[in-house]
Amino acid sequence: MVGEYQPWFEKIAGQNAKPHGWQQRLGESPCCENRLIRIPTGFGKTLGVLSAWLFHRVVSNNDTWPRRLIWCLPMRTLVEQTLAEAEAACERAGLLWNGQGSPQGLVGVYPLMGGMDGGQWHLWPDEYAILIGTQDMLLSRALNRGYGAGRARWPMDFGLLSQDALWVMDEVQLMDVGLITSAQLQAFRQQDEKEKTCFRPCRTWWMSATLQPGWLESPDTHAWLPELPSLRIDSSSRTGPLWEVKKPLRLEKEVAQPRMLAAAVAQRHIELGSGTQGPTLVVVNQVDRAVDVYQALRANRSLKNTDIRLVHSRFRPAERKRWREEFLCKQQCQPGTNRIVVATQVVEAGVDFSAALLFTDLAPWASLVQRVGRVARWGGQGEVVVVDTAPQNDGAAAPYTLDELEASRTALTQLADISPISLETFEESASPELVQSLYPYDPDHLLLRHEIDELFDTAPDLSGADVDVSRFIRSGEERDVSVFWAEVPEKGVPSANRHPQRDALCSVPFLRAQEWLCGKQTKTKRAPRLAKRRSAWVWDWLEGTWKEAERQDIYPGQVILVDANLGGYDWNEKTASGTGWNPTAPGPVKIVEGESTLPEDEADASQDNERLSLQAYRTIASHSIDVATLARNTSTRLVPTLQDLFELAGRWHDAGKAHPAFQGSIRADGRPDRQDLAKAPENAWPRAFLYQSLQGDRRPGLRHEMASALALFAVLKEHEPLHPALLGPWKKLLEQLGTQQQADKTASKPPTELEKRVLALDADSFNLLAYLVCCHHGKVRLSFHVSPSDQKAQAQGGPLTIRGIRTGDRLADCLQGQPCDQAWLLDLSPSTVGLNPTTGMSWTERALGLLEDYGPFALAWLEALMRAADQRASRKITKDPLLKGESLP
Repeated sequence: MVGEYQPWFEKIAGQNAKPHGWQQRLGESPCCENRLIRIPTGFGKTLGVLSAWLFHRVVSNNDTWPRRLIWCLPMRTLVEQTLAEAEAACERAGLLWNGQGSPQGLVGVYPLMGGMDGGQWHLWPDEYAILIGTQDMLLSRALNRGYGAGRARWPMDFGLLSQDALWVMDEVQLMDVGLITSAQLQAFRQQDEKEKTCFRPCRTWWMSATLQPGWLESPDTHAWLPELPSLRIDSSSRTGPLWEVKKPLRLEKEVAQPRMLAAAVAQRHIELGSGTQGPTLVVVNQVDRAVDVYQALRANRSLKNTDIRLVHSRFRPAERKRWREEFLCKQQCQPGTNRIVVATQVVEAGVDFSAALLFTDLAPWASLVQRVGRVARWGGQGEVVVVDTAPQNDGAAAPYTLDELEASRTALTQLADISPISLETFEESASPELVQSLYPYDPDHLLLRHEIDELFDTAPDLSGADVDVSRFIRSGEERDVSVFWAEVPEKGVPSANRHPQRDALCSVPFLRAQEWLCGKQTKTKRAPRLAKRRSAWVWDWLEGTWKEAERQDIYPGQVILVDANLGGYDWNEKTASGTGWNPTAPGPVKIVEGESTLPEDEADASQDNERLSLQAYRTIASHSIDVATLARNTSTRLVPTLQDLFELAGRWHDAGKAHPAFQGSIRADGRPDRQDLAKAPENAWPRAFLYQSLQGDRRPGLRHEMASALALFAVLKEHEPLHPALLGPWKKLLEQLGTQQQADKTASKPPTELEKRVLALDADSFNLLAYLVCCHHGKVRLSFHVSPSDQKAQAQGGPLTIRGIRTGDRLADCLQGQPCDQAWLLDLSPSTVGLNPTTGMSWTERALGLLEDYGPFALAWLEALMRAADQRASRKITKDPLLKGESLP
């Protein structure tokens, strides 16, 4: 192992680079365990971690290492930089998957930053993947409430991020409450590994130049936190050019105002030769202040030949793409670069940038260390000027506190140089009290075990509302919504086919977005709706349409569509400059078009969507065999003890599509004359007939997967009512309660081969089978509840209807692929609370029993395996052998 890692590192790093000592130690450690990594800026944290995972998991095929590397970063700009580095490293090693066909042992690299273009990573749970995203996108998914994702996708992402995954929490000093949330999640996963049925490991590495173990302390982490291995560079190894860097420090108090700061920056930039030694970097604490400094610099005539750039978090990815090529990269930081970059915290970490001169606002110590790391990054000397704005209260100090700034002020007065060796020496000799004041961490919220268990349920209330998890991800005004602009007809509404793309989404603080769109609100003057001449919409999951936004709809994680004519974004395409989100900027805003939306994303975005059924005509039997084959192959690799159950689930999952209301939805010239179709071309689904039988019986909101699950109960009821999964365990109890049991066999024919396999299951296996079948679209999971469509039908005098299904519905057995006059009689008894004399335990009790046995992480992961098989099979375009003479559309 020792001899193998170094040549591997040289290959992946390129340019004959040798690993640092800490990279070597990490790469040669065969065990993947939770760990702390505290390495100074500039010493290759990204490449060190990436190379270690690739070496052990991919190259050495060490199955104790997780298949997915989840790289969690605090800001979008860091995602783009890390994504580029990961793709380049994988390509140098010949391991990068191009997204065509199947990965077959290669590595897919995917960004997760919101929008409906997050890639295909969820389709390949048994392949290697690197997911790189912000804490907002990743932690919300780890909490089963994925920002920017369709509700039905939440449990799938949750499962895949909670099993067979190595989380890298990078630049944790910027993560706020998200840091302790990551520690709590890991504690709960480890608890489940010990106490429940888990299948694949999930580990976390916490990484930063200023990492403090105490940041992870909680009652749930207390037992194992002291034992975590910690990777650092010890004093005896601090040799070489990066430890010889000089960074003289100067404190300034007289240039706090933006114009004065801009003047001081311009003067010193010119005195140093206008970039003779490299570019100048200005880092301030607020976006508005950055804009003011940037505009003042652009107005300074002495800088007419200087390239002046603005960097903050309120730009769209479409505009940010240029940054890395044009100025935020090593090639654009060389001596002779006459450039000034004005930025906020977004450049504190993960940016391959080096300045000869840094002006920075006074900030918390951890932030200052990161900012100073952008100076003389690759050796030599740089100058650091810290500007003390002397705020008088926490409001003026925002987003920081006066105490944090005072601690940094105290430390800076003791330093004349702020290079890596000076910082390490200072902290090692500082008093414990000073160190503690420099690294405070007191998050407002702590995720508890019962909360993650409760978040497993993704069903909305009747209004579509949900638990707000934003308090576990970020705090204060830094919690964002994602805004994108689109052309909308005057007095019209956006098309339901208009979905956000990643490059079009702009992060906006949710409170400022509320004020921008709805106006100011006070205790005496309410503003619950959009202000005059404001046009904005949010997605309605229940109706599958865009609805007019209200103030209550503008909350962290929400995606908001804004009429392009309203304005709100400043960007000049000709000059490639602007200030990003700006509520006063006039319209129209240029539209950012993206790639077409994946069918899985569209299907997950609303309750009633048959996007995955739009395909060449294919029978239920043929599609089910496709799914069963993929489900068996995947489970054989990942959870071989359940491979038979997964195959059976694949065979059974779409039995409910034989429901007359589903078959009646498919109407077109040339439609095969049969009632067992699982797929049909897009033109065969007229909206007016969706979920309406040929006899005219309409069942809006029909969920065929629930019908499939109820058919399993019908098999037991008809052939073996005293089966252990039905009434068997409750026979005596029901007799004592005086309840008449329906325990007589009602089947007129012997069971089919598939039914025999169902009957042969024990109770636990039956419940898991039924659950995998029912949740394979993520829309019906823990409970059978009426939908608004059901309520409307009942209000008009109709019988009890749940998800378009009624007791007494007959479901033809179409799983054999040939005409069959046998049908299952569906019964809604499992929807009741408690025991019932027809099917025994309720559906919810069965699902909660599985949750108790497997825990939320493993159970959601099993869901994801099943869904991935179905979605991959749904992409298959081949002739159905059961449809002779039918042509592909």
